Amino acid sequence: MVEEKHKKWAFFTINNRRLSILILSFFAAWLFTIPFEGKVLYMLLDNHQLSTQPFVLGSMAAHCAGLILCGFFIKNLRSAKMLMIISLAFCIVATTAFFFAPSFWWQVALFSSSFLAGCCVATWGYFLKSGTPKNERYKTIADMLAFSYILLLLIVKAAWNISAHIGLILTILPLCIALLLTFRFSKKEIKQCLPSVKSTEQYVSIVKPLGFLCLFILIVAINVGLMYQMQFPAFAHLEQLNSWYWAIPYIAGVMIVRYLPRKVKRTNILYAAIAMTGFSFIGFMLLDRSTLSYLIVHTLMFSAVGIFNLFWWTMLSEMLEFHKNPARILGAGLFANVLGILIGELILSSISLGNAHNYLSLLALSLVFFTLIMLPLLYSPLTALLKNHEYLTTFSEMPQHEQTRLIHKYASVEKLTIREAEIALLLIKGKTYRMIASELHISENTVRFHVKNIYSKYVVRNRVELINAIMSEKTNSGIH
Repeated sequence: MVEEKHKKWAFFTINNRRLSILILSFFAAWLFTIPFEGKVLYMLLDNHQLSTQPFVLGSMAAHCAGLILCGFFIKNLRSAKMLMIISLAFCIVATTAFFFAPSFWWQVALFSSSFLAGCCVATWGYFLKSGTPKNERYKTIADMLAFSYILLLLIVKAAWNISAHIGLILTILPLCIALLLTFRFSKKEIKQCLPSVKSTEQYVSIVKPLGFLCLFILIVAINVGLMYQMQFPAFAHLEQLNSWYWAIPYIAGVMIVRYLPRKVKRTNILYAAIAMTGFSFIGFMLLDRSTLSYLIVHTLMFSAVGIFNLFWWTMLSEMLEFHKNPARILGAGLFANVLGILIGELILSSISLGNAHNYLSLLALSLVFFTLIMLPLLYSPLTALLKNHEYLTTFSEMPQHEQTRLIHKYASVEKLTIREAEIALLLIKGKTYRMIASELHISENTVRFHVKNIYSKYVVRNRVELINAIMSEKTNSGIH
């Protein structure tokens, strides 16, 4: 009886992975309705006939500051949880300021809560790393993004159809839920989440791919910023659609990629998203301002935004393994995202639109082509660092003897020397040149020489392509 009772209650238990999803989802529902281009904030400002620009740009700048600075004063897991609790409580109190008449305190509440919101999002890296295994993080992130936008959609619809103050009340409720869930996040599991990186070389190895990724995020986000300030105002007469439809293609884009078969190359999906962004701006230039045009332009744009967001959130989550402070990695990537949107909006705020829509759309298209050129340059350092490729995962899950047998099998086919076979095995396991040199008692230059020969014999350029070649041969020849 006791065992059956435990099983019954186990069904209702929320583990740390689900808690991490719910915490940020409920928090993001408030974030996207108030400080970060929030529809409820826009409604409140319009009701009081206040200019939106100082509030929106100021809150985004404060959010940027929180994202990038958080990692410098949050350096352990306990302080990460404490900051999350304090920030959520503060944001609840700060949001109540908007129930009163506009005053100086509106800006104080908005900017300070935006700063702490940036800290919260960056700090969530600790919750993600400790609550979700590495190979499941893309699912956690996809679920978080989709659920947060569903909540956002419900709040905005209520605010639009009833009143801005009802929307304001509904934004506080998710914050309260997120606060309660944060208390439930298991301290025991948090303590078990130790830094997974031990060598200085691995810390350094993340700089180049993270820099490339942040640049890519920045360029894409500038386009998103341009889109916010061009496409939404241009379709302002379609008030009902403008209030909610954008969330639908975003959620669809995220969930389609989330459930794609693993054999589908994610790089091809990114190329598709870049193309969709380009066609969105072309459609904006060529089409009229009818409902059908709105649906075409926004479906293309927000589906692409969902795909991009899932891509870089996932890449950042994989990089958490390469640094002792997850808040710095997640904060840096999302800082690039918010900064890009802010730059896009500043570009538009600095000029008088008039007939400039087409020129700005051409600027956006130029950025689209730039991202198209950047993608292969980005893919190389990312794949060299990250090991979440389908074949790499399959290889790492093989028993030790099977890994060794497979390498030596194809070492003989490709006429690798014994030493090259040893290095190939260690290379595929993710060992750095320094680690291989230390393990085999040879110099790093010798390792580089052998690796160059290995790549030449397999006609590949990096370790990901090497494992692709080996595993593809295994699949084609039916070896088990």
